[in-house]
Amino acid sequence: MDFYKGKRVLITGHTGFKGSWMTRLLINAGAIITGYALKPPTDPSLFELLGLDKDTDDLTNVYADIRDLEKLRRTFEESRPEIVIHMAAQPLVRLSYEDPVYTYETNVIGTVNVLECCRLTDSVRSVINVTTDKVYRNMERAEGYREDEELCGFDPYSNSKSCSELVTDSYRNSFLHDKGIAVTTMRAGNVIGGGDFAKDRIIPDCVRAAMAGEDIIVRNPDSIRPYQHVLEPVVCYLMVAAMQYDDPKIEGCYNVGPDDKDAVTTAQIATKFCDQWNTYVMADTETGKTIKDIKWINKSSGGPHEANFLKLDCTKIKRELSWHPRWDIDKAMEKLVEWYHVYAENGDLIKCTDEQIREYMES
Repeated sequence: MDFYKGKRVLITGHTGFKGSWMTRLLINAGAIITGYALKPPTDPSLFELLGLDKDTDDLTNVYADIRDLEKLRRTFEESRPEIVIHMAAQPLVRLSYEDPVYTYETNVIGTVNVLECCRLTDSVRSVINVTTDKVYRNMERAEGYREDEELCGFDPYSNSKSCSELVTDSYRNSFLHDKGIAVTTMRAGNVIGGGDFAKDRIIPDCVRAAMAGEDIIVRNPDSIRPYQHVLEPVVCYLMVAAMQYDDPKIEGCYNVGPDDKDAVTTAQIATKFCDQWNTYVMADTETGKTIKDIKWINKSSGGPHEANFLKLDCTKIKRELSWHPRWDIDKAMEKLVEWYHVYAENGDLIKCTDEQIREYMES
């Protein structure tokens, strides 16, 4: 992370879950950060819990919509970033069925706007566009998907991210390569970790139920996903951004996911959470009763189509960039439950977050 000391970095979507972890990590590294995003999407939010909503010498917050090209251009002109990490998105499958137009506008036109600003800003040298493992045409097969396979997500969210990939490839070939700007798309699996309070995600649902002393509702217990701690992809994005800053030949697209053994079912994730959570003893602050021995139950709520089986083949990034995941699913679960217990007990979340970052980096 020494590379980032003094570097000017612009992050879109920095108020979200991944963005908050990345912003805190870059602050620790000594980067000069401009964040461009809507206000935090959840309440509570990791962004505010870590005190990132306050501007400092190292962090400037711009609260605006990624669809606002003129505002985004002014932000680029004022901050003159060297590195751009694009994470702003409408990230939820279920919401994409409810509001597909907003999903496509944000995830496709938003990407166009970011890349257009990169094209017009001569300080930019390295760009990362964060997409998803759901960009591939999902055949519900056991083998992991490779970077050279067909892009065609099923639902509006997944499909909009497939479109974002195609837009990025066009901008790279048409404009950015000739300007010496390296551009890479990163396709990550499901991330878990402390500070995620989103709806319709398994870990936040587990935490809310556990803190209320209620059973955890699991909608699709047999669905298989590649789960990884949030620091895995966040650090990998920054690693690739730094590497292609000095060597543009590595640009392209990369899957970022856990080893095969950590592609597990939702039922296994819920079970691991319960087992880890039950190692702690908590008291309900309202009733004084002890909360323990939580469990999950299978209660499908129906809802729109979601893939049942999805796994990534990460051979390319392991072979070409020597990247490997550091924390397996059990370690990731240990660290996220640790974080949420500090939260539940009104502990020092900045200290806990920084200690987890330091432990991960030392690994």
